[in-house]
Amino acid sequence: MKELRYLEDVSTLVLDEEKCIGCTLCTEVCPQAVFEMRQGKACIVDFNACMECGACVNNCPSEAIAVSPGVG
Repeated sequence: MKELRYLEDVSTLVLDEEKCIGCTLCTEVCPQAVFEMRQGKACIVDFNACMECGACVNNCPSEAIAVSPGVG
């Protein structure tokens, strides 16, 4: 089965790594494995896999992630 992907280069996902507190919640709730922890901070490792579901935004306690669900 071909890997499921969203449209390329249209996601509204934004991560402010300076605000990230390293809680790992985004990596736990993202159904597409968009995030990975590196040196105690979240980073986007697969931007185009983001389907703008908002799970990361709703669970980020430091408001380091923004996305406009349904826009892309």
